[in-house]
Amino acid sequence: MQMTKIEASRTGLDLAPDAKVGIIAGGGSLPVEVAISLAGQGYPPAIILIEGEVDRKSDLGGYEHENLALEDIGSLASLLKRRRISHLVLAGEIRRRPRLIDMRPSLGLLAVVPSVVMALARGDDGLLKVLTRALEARGIKVVGAHEIVPELVAAEGALTKAAPRKSDWRDIKAAHAAAMAIGALDIGQAAVAIGGRAIALEGIEGTDGLLERTRQLRGHGRLAGRTRGVLVKCAKPGQELRADLPSIGPQTIEAAHAAGLAGIAVEAGRSLVLEGPTVVARANALGLFVIGLPAAEPVHGD
Repeated sequence: MQMTKIEASRTGLDLAPDAKVGIIAGGGSLPVEVAISLAGQGYPPAIILIEGEVDRKSDLGGYEHENLALEDIGSLASLLKRRRISHLVLAGEIRRRPRLIDMRPSLGLLAVVPSVVMALARGDDGLLKVLTRALEARGIKVVGAHEIVPELVAAEGALTKAAPRKSDWRDIKAAHAAAMAIGALDIGQAAVAIGGRAIALEGIEGTDGLLERTRQLRGHGRLAGRTRGVLVKCAKPGQELRADLPSIGPQTIEAAHAAGLAGIAVEAGRSLVLEGPTVVARANALGLFVIGLPAAEPVHGD
C-alpha cells in the first residue's frame, strides 16, 4: 500500500534513551498501532486509558497502564509526572466532553479551568489546543500519532485499484468545499456529496453517524435514483495536528459501501489510514476508490 514517506528530520522523534512516552488512549485502533510502533522502536509506552472510551483494552493491557476518567483530567499533569512520562501522544476517539460539574477539584484543575471553559465554547480543536499547550507548559512534550507511525499518513493519489470517474470529481469538489466550511466552524471534518452537491455534513455523531444518515437518505425524493457519491474527510483549517487528525479505517469502508457511495477522499499528509492493508483490500473487494487529495495547508501544521 502506498503511503507518504515523511522526512525523518522533520517528523521523527529525537528521543533520549531514557525518554518515556505515554499514550492517552481513546477508541479505535490508533492507540494500538501507536503502542506497537513505540514498543518496536524500543520505547514501551505507558497507556492512560480514558474510561468509557477505549474499545481495544485487550490489545493495550500488556503495557504499563492506568485508567483516567475525563472528569479527572485536572490530575493528568501529576499522573504524568508520577509515571515519569516525558512525551505524550493523544490517540483515538473521545466521544464526549468532560462534564465540568462532575470534575473533582484539584490544584491542576483550578489552573486550567478558565482556559477549558473558553475552549469548550470554541469547539473540539480549541479544547485540544488548550490541553496540548497546558501540558507543554508543564514540561511534557506532546507529539502527534503521525510522528510515531508515519506510515499511517495518507499519500496523495489513488490508494486503491479503482479511481474516481469524471462525475465523481464533481462530488469530491462539492464535499471537500463543504467539509472545509464546517471545519472552519469547528463542527466536523467530513461531508458527503451526491450528484454534484453536498447532501450531508458531519456533526457530533461522527463519520459513522454521517454515513448511516446518508444511507437512510438514499430513499429521499431528491436523491431517488441517484447513484454513487463520495465521502471527503479533511483537517479543519488551522487544526492542531498533534491530535484528532481525520482518519478512516475498515469500518469507514464498510459504512461507505452500505451508504451506496463510490469512494472516499482524504487529505494527503493530514489524514490517517488506520489498518491500511485491510482498508485497501476491503475497498478493492467492494470496488470503492480511496484517494488522497493535495493538502490544503502545510502538512506539518503550526
